[in-house]
Amino acid sequence: MRNVKILAVLMIASVLAACASSNSGSVYSREEARRVQTVKTGIVESVRLVKLEGTKSPIGTATGAVVGGVAGSTVGHGAGQALATVIGAVVGGLAGSAAEEGITSKDGVEITVKLDSGGLVAVVQEADEQFHPGDKVRLVESGSTTRVSH
Repeated sequence: MRNVKILAVLMIASVLAACASSNSGSVYSREEARRVQTVKTGIVESVRLVKLEGTKSPIGTATGAVVGGVAGSTVGHGAGQALATVIGAVVGGLAGSAAEEGITSKDGVEITVKLDSGGLVAVVQEADEQFHPGDKVRLVESGSTTRVSH
């Protein structure tokens, strides 16, 4: 039973890691490569830590349900085994969904920037770079995506 639980955690973690996307200011999608981007400059006014929610795809739920169902099927015989399988699948699905969101959530930062042109904007991105009030920064805009960088 312990091996089933360990296997379940490893399966969910590997599936979710493969599905995780990045909201980093340093990561670009393939579609953004070789496209003109607008650059603005400014000064950081404030920085606030935020949490970027994790993904909520059916993958975590389905993986958890399968593992929970398999684990539940090892309990009892006959009608009791069928009931344990169903309960295991439901509980596993809920646990898999929660695990997916927890594993894929990330620390983020909200950076408020006073643009050299006079405007004030805020950008939220992964907290993989440090920004401090007074830092001179660049805002790189590509379509509906904006990044802050040093």
